[in-house]
Amino acid sequence: MTKEGDEDMGDGDNRDTTGLPFHGDEKATLHANLDRVRDAVLWKLDGLDGLDGLDEEQARRPMTPSGTSLLGLVKHLASVEYGWFVESFGREVEPLWFDPYSDEDMRAGPDETTERIVAFYGRARAAADRVIAELPLDAVGRPPWREDSVSLRWVLVHMLEETARHAGHMDIVRELIDGAAGDHRPEA
Repeated sequence: MTKEGDEDMGDGDNRDTTGLPFHGDEKATLHANLDRVRDAVLWKLDGLDGLDGLDEEQARRPMTPSGTSLLGLVKHLASVEYGWFVESFGREVEPLWFDPYSDEDMRAGPDETTERIVAFYGRARAAADRVIAELPLDAVGRPPWREDSVSLRWVLVHMLEETARHAGHMDIVRELIDGAAGDHRPEA
């Protein structure tokens, strides 16, 4: 069985063990890979390797001299999803309660619960996904904070790299908190 964007090449299942398309078109492949690393970001807040999920203190605990925390990274990723995908292509961004152009997007404030930040990330992902679905890869937008325009293709590649990089940071932060490590959920 193939999913939209996959071409049946006659070689059986067209997806790897993570569900990524082996023969999807460029947009489907980029989007599927972005979704995979987005899911890894959320998984770092959950139970890992049989461990329970993190409590509020653990999720917001700064684990580096610069103050990096799991919740801060999720908040930042939500902010940049809105900025790069939504704002750059002329779509409306929900009103933000923090300044995304300062380090406020990297910090979880005392009133920002895991639930609130995860919901914010979910809304940002959904808004970005609408833009990805609506526009061709060659569509051009301009982030208001830059003088250069960018294509949707460029933004997809950039956000794949950005999200994967921060998911790696989250791997380290989570391991420092409770020793949990890994890059995917164990099969049930």
